[in-house]
Amino acid sequence: MAAEISRFLENKALAVAFLNRELGAYSRFPAPKKLRHSVTQEMKKILLLSDTHSHMDDVILKYVEQADEVWHAGDIGNLEVTDTLKKNKLLRAVYGNIDDDKARMEFPLHNRFFCEGVAVWITHIGGYPGKYNQEIRAEITKNPPKLFICGHSHILKVIYDKKLNLLHMNPGAAGKSGFHQVRTMLRFVIDGETIKDLEIVELSKK
Repeated sequence: MAAEISRFLENKALAVAFLNRELGAYSRFPAPKKLRHSVTQEMKKILLLSDTHSHMDDVILKYVEQADEVWHAGDIGNLEVTDTLKKNKLLRAVYGNIDDDKARMEFPLHNRFFCEGVAVWITHIGGYPGKYNQEIRAEITKNPPKLFICGHSHILKVIYDKKLNLLHMNPGAAGKSGFHQVRTMLRFVIDGETIKDLEIVELSKK
């Protein structure tokens, strides 16, 4: 799957269809019993971004306005970025390896929470299925979320971990610092225990 996702820019429509096919298969599996949570809210539209490295622009904010919640997977940069995101939307975020003490005081290294009936774990450097970071490997094996999100690599990935029955997302980088050629985000809907309607948001080239 990772190889197919890495070529998504060559055929964006095909990539989106492929991602949602995987989500359809994934949604047939219930959340682990130990992470079950009562669902009391309506479905949520999520905008997921990472590695802004102090960059924010009107295009990103356009997508922010369309979301119910914004999730940031670290390497925020200047906190003006998160201050802007928090003005009108619920923000869930973690700090990354380039973030300073102010960011580390405001945001955690790991953010675990429920959105609707989906257990979520966000951390900046987490690896991906088959190559999880050593620091989180034991915990994610013992107590896996349904949705595991990280950033850091600047490479968009969506991978289903069959062994742990979780979905991994990395939205790529929304900022302009780094080796990536195209800036990306992800958006999707959480409806009860279902993750659906996944879209790749392709921003302008750097």
